[in-house]
Amino acid sequence: MRFRRRHLLLLLCLTAPAALAQQARPARPVQGPSLSAPRTLMAGAMASAFVSRAPAGARLAIARPTDPPEAAIVAAPLGAASVLALPAPGEVGSFELRLLGEAEGKPVILLRQVLATTPPGATLAAPGRVGRAQALPVRGIGPNGDRDRVVLVRPDEPAEAEGPSFYPAENVESTLDAPAEPGIYELRYVMNAPLTGPRVLARREIVVE
Repeated sequence: MRFRRRHLLLLLCLTAPAALAQQARPARPVQGPSLSAPRTLMAGAMASAFVSRAPAGARLAIARPTDPPEAAIVAAPLGAASVLALPAPGEVGSFELRLLGEAEGKPVILLRQVLATTPPGATLAAPGRVGRAQALPVRGIGPNGDRDRVVLVRPDEPAEAEGPSFYPAENVESTLDAPAEPGIYELRYVMNAPLTGPRVLARREIVVE
């Protein structure tokens, strides 16, 4: 009798791990894409978004909340990147970041996040006087969008005027070559953002002697 009981217990010990291993494990839920980005940003600044598990062919876009999926103020393919930066609109208002996919050949919104833009501003620092054709050290800080410029032009020229310039998105400090012709010039921080185009945010008078 004791032998049978010991034999039965031994069989249970040997078969229990196998039986547990054969039990179906609960399937993990399939996780969809995720989107993380600032919800408030200076108008014209770069909106950096972190995206994970995005489907092939996904795009990141900025649009108005009421815009249909196919409408976007600015958009770019995500590709293999997990971080992408888009220039925010130059206007103050309520927008949204969208992760776009495609279904039946049409864009669909996979994820969306509110993006509120605040008034843009900029500061400039430079000597007030410089010799003709001399080096002019300059510092310019603003939204630092990828198309913003710090430029030296005549005061009466339009916002899109060309002159010695640099891109603050690459470096907020640079050295410009002063014009060869003496006179009064204007150092400008020019924001160039979606919806607004070139817009002067800051000015500083420079006298070329």
